[in-house]
Amino acid sequence: MTKLIAPLLISTLVLSGCGGRFSDSGWNPLGWLGGGGGTPDGGSLEPEEGYASLADSRPGIPQITGARWEPLNEGRLLVVTAMAPTKGYNSVEIVTARPQPRGRISPDADGVLRLRMVGLPPLPDSEAARLPARAETDQITAAFALSYRQLAGITAIEIASASNVVTIRR
Repeated sequence: MTKLIAPLLISTLVLSGCGGRFSDSGWNPLGWLGGGGGTPDGGSLEPEEGYASLADSRPGIPQITGARWEPLNEGRLLVVTAMAPTKGYNSVEIVTARPQPRGRISPDADGVLRLRMVGLPPLPDSEAARLPARAETDQITAAFALSYRQLAGITAIEIASASNVVTIRR
């Protein structure tokens, strides 16, 4: 019986140092040999080069023609339509104007979420670059989903293009 009590007592002592309020103390065996799970800058998960370097470098779509809300079960879908002078725009997307971690959308201090509609124009020597776009058939549409939790702090949304800004209220 005494042979079983000593290993149990030692393992309990070791495991108690791994978590809770003693996780940063000398009782934590993960820190005994200079290891540990902490980050070198004191706990920040921000990339070393910062979030600003993760900004989208695609040019803005030439002109936004409209924006509307569509209902979703867990929030709302912002649908934005735009026009370009030529056919062939691709990789169109709505991105935040201020770089933010993926999945964590937050408005600016004034409660306005600022977005950009970006996309890649056709190559200058391609046939699509020479064909003018028709308003009836060549609309560019992109959507941006927002949950009710993300919408809670937002009073308005501004979507910027290369030439205009459209504001939509919640």
